[in-house]
Amino acid sequence: MSTKKHAISDELVAQLLGNYQKPEDLIGENGLLKQLTKLLVEKALEAEMAQHLGHDKHESVINPAGNTRNGKSRKTLKGDFGELPIEVPRDRLSTFEPQIIPKHQTRWTGFDEKILSLYARGMTVREIQSHLEEIYGAEVSPSLISSVTDAVAEEVKTWQSRPLDPVYPIVYLDCIHVKVREGAVRVKAVYLAIGVTMSGEKEVLGLWLSQTEGAKFWLQVVTELRNRGVQDIFIACVDGLKGFPEAIEAVFPQTTVQLCIVHMVRHSLNYVSWKRRPEVATDLKRIYQSATAEEAELRLGEFEAKWDDEYLPIGQSWRRNWPRLIPFFDYPPEIRKVIYTTNAIESVNMSLRKLTKNRGSFPSDEALLKLFYLALRNISKKWTMPIRDWKAALNRFTIEFGERIAQL
Repeated sequence: MSTKKHAISDELVAQLLGNYQKPEDLIGENGLLKQLTKLLVEKALEAEMAQHLGHDKHESVINPAGNTRNGKSRKTLKGDFGELPIEVPRDRLSTFEPQIIPKHQTRWTGFDEKILSLYARGMTVREIQSHLEEIYGAEVSPSLISSVTDAVAEEVKTWQSRPLDPVYPIVYLDCIHVKVREGAVRVKAVYLAIGVTMSGEKEVLGLWLSQTEGAKFWLQVVTELRNRGVQDIFIACVDGLKGFPEAIEAVFPQTTVQLCIVHMVRHSLNYVSWKRRPEVATDLKRIYQSATAEEAELRLGEFEAKWDDEYLPIGQSWRRNWPRLIPFFDYPPEIRKVIYTTNAIESVNMSLRKLTKNRGSFPSDEALLKLFYLALRNISKKWTMPIRDWKAALNRFTIEFGERIAQL
């Protein structure tokens, strides 16, 4: 395949450099490169406008809408060259969408995406600076890196307030704890909600940061989901989040709240010595793999009779949480498979923990949310397939919740 090269003649280069005496003449604040960048960008914008309208300046209007040029607006680009004021052409119908400098973009640098990619992998500003210099031979200041990542803050706000689907058959909720410096170092909880759409695809619904966990906080989260368009959730899978069942039932009264079985098993095994864990785990499995809730309660009784003398807190914990553990027995195997555990969210949390492992603590809430957002953006790019066994589960959901689906 042939490629067309845009050659620049030696005569033109010589003409441009005719007054060149020192580096500042080329790369300085008012140097040639900056002037050329401004000229070329504005020429490219004019060409884009001509293509958009279908006619050049002073030519007859030929587009069906009768759209024409309508002056220019000023914009300042920021980049390695400093600040660059440019003029962007406008059209009367405001339908022109520039390609070379998209609307709302105020930065121009080839390293933005590289910086964001490295930052999303947990690298600090200093590490990114060192990496770019080592790999690309480019000296990028810490302030430039910070300004690039700071620009993500608005993107986070837009993402966190975006409209959501009217129904999510399943929503998983969980949290991880992270240290943030606020004078003293404080441990904060980052809450994460992942929904499974009607097509079986995972979607991060939002991130919330809190120092306390409780009904008031969760009511705020669930109300936000409602305000963003969610009208129904069939099943909410949670890790024993304090106050959450009451909050979700206040906003989504028909939603079934299911406590994560795997979390219960892990919590139970914390009481058990390594040597006895396989045997205890096998007996717990008999409980949650029962065919019905009645059979499961019989198996729990057998477990208590066998293990209460050694591990009384395990049986007590299962009894205390029993109403939240047994909802999934109401559903056939196809649905049990997908609500059995919060593994869908656990794998995400594992990735986030890797990012925070070497950092110690974050300088602010904003820095924490910025990193987690970028990391989640990377993680969600890999979610290209529906979750396992979704087709069978969806068929059962349609049977179980057909009336609720039809109402939406």
